[in-house]
Amino acid sequence: MATLTQPRGFTLLHDPVLNRGTAFTDAERERYGLRGLLPPRVNTIEEQLVRVRHNLARQPDDLQKYVFLAGLHDRNETLFFRLLMDSPEELMPLVYTPTVGRACQQYGQIFQRPRGLFVTAEDKGRMAQVLRNWPVREVGVMVVTDGERILGLGDLGDNGMCIHVGKLSLYTACAGVAPSRTLPVMLDVGTDNEELLRDPLYLGLRQKRPRGAEFDALVDEFVAAANEVFPGVLIQFEDFANVNAFRLLHRFRDRVCCFNDDIQGTASVVLAGIYSALRITGEKLRDQVILCLGAGEAATGICDLISSAMAAEGMSEAEARRRCWLVDSRGLVVASRHGLAAHKLPYAHAHEQLTFMEAIRDLRPGVLIGAAGQGGTFTREVLSTLAAQRERPVVFSLSNPTSQSECTAEDAYAWTEGRAIFASGSPFPPVTHGGRVFVPGQANNSYIFPGVGLGALVSGARRMTDEMFYAAARRLASLVTDEDLAAGRIYPSLSRIQEVSAHIAAAVAEVAYAHELAGKPRPHDLLAHVKGSMYRPVYD
Repeated sequence: MATLTQPRGFTLLHDPVLNRGTAFTDAERERYGLRGLLPPRVNTIEEQLVRVRHNLARQPDDLQKYVFLAGLHDRNETLFFRLLMDSPEELMPLVYTPTVGRACQQYGQIFQRPRGLFVTAEDKGRMAQVLRNWPVREVGVMVVTDGERILGLGDLGDNGMCIHVGKLSLYTACAGVAPSRTLPVMLDVGTDNEELLRDPLYLGLRQKRPRGAEFDALVDEFVAAANEVFPGVLIQFEDFANVNAFRLLHRFRDRVCCFNDDIQGTASVVLAGIYSALRITGEKLRDQVILCLGAGEAATGICDLISSAMAAEGMSEAEARRRCWLVDSRGLVVASRHGLAAHKLPYAHAHEQLTFMEAIRDLRPGVLIGAAGQGGTFTREVLSTLAAQRERPVVFSLSNPTSQSECTAEDAYAWTEGRAIFASGSPFPPVTHGGRVFVPGQANNSYIFPGVGLGALVSGARRMTDEMFYAAARRLASLVTDEDLAAGRIYPSLSRIQEVSAHIAAAVAEVAYAHELAGKPRPHDLLAHVKGSMYRPVYD
């Protein structure tokens, strides 16, 4: 543990990376000047976990539990990740969705200490200098946002930092990416949210967002600076508005190692869920009609990956895209409509204009996907109509937090007579219907992005490709057991998330090696190498 710059005394106890609290041994207390600064009893990490769990359970609501866990993260990083990795099903909803949505909305009120980097529009011309203020140079994964489209909550500006702290916690908890190799970044260019601009507790820039060339110049400088200061870093774009998200992905994907989780990660986890659902229905992907309520990043990214997967089964690209349909705020997206955004055009088919309900009746989709951030839109009429047309309708209610979910798990099963194959973005408890217990699947990107990131790090990937996300989806689906399917769950239990992430990392790395995108030599046993590289939260 000792180094040439080993802190001592109070300084050591206030370093979350090195602090062990009451787990410092007698010898360590003597060596590091801690005698008298701690209670005399020496605890094991297991004993510390008992205390932490007891105090966590005493918190009055989920937001206060979030604040408690953030405080633990700030005091003792090893203990925080040991707790999270021991109980992922219980704690992931607290450090990420759905609780993180409330944390973002109240960021100015619950802020305790900074975590991550805040790079602002005022740093134009000196972004590399700002990034060099980060004390670690071995950063491998960076999640960056401008906070304009946080979950289904809209423009939260600087408050969106909570999302990225949570995302990178999951990189560690789910895939064993060492915390020191992760960096959350808020690219604060302002906000158009008038309520935040008037809020005296808002911590971000109090200015309107720049658009067009001015915004692009800021992002260009940031991406160049990130790769200068942290060569080869994987940049995950997160929660950018549609107007920027697609353009930024296409602008940088062939220049640096990057991906957009809202577009590619969501698509991958949904495709995996569809593959699992087809094991229940006995049908083929190429025979499905996909209808998405929503036509933004998530929906079009899902359709892009599904149509690519259909094409891999022998369909033409045009025929595969014809199987995927979008519904936006004006109804079914069709070719005759004028002024469509570029990302909608591949799915604007020749058809009469229909409402959402009319589209369900006319297209008879086998897979219905909600990605519009509009709570309650999968009504009794929607789901009962779907169930009348399909023996086992597949329903993805992806929007989160929970208040934005298109339907609850209970409604999905009740309104389809227990025949829906259901998954949601936010977690729902098991549902009893017709004497049977259903365990809803959670189509959470945490099944995908941590393993994808680990695969990129292990292989030294220079670029991220759609084939990597296709491989991740296939590998994730392969890990769903017959017991999972029998319970109605189309994803593995979150209790297996570290095993799942290791397999996904190996699948992603295989693609990097196969296409000569890897910067590191291929190990003889790739999966064993992946597992051996994963961080373990122990006191060395």
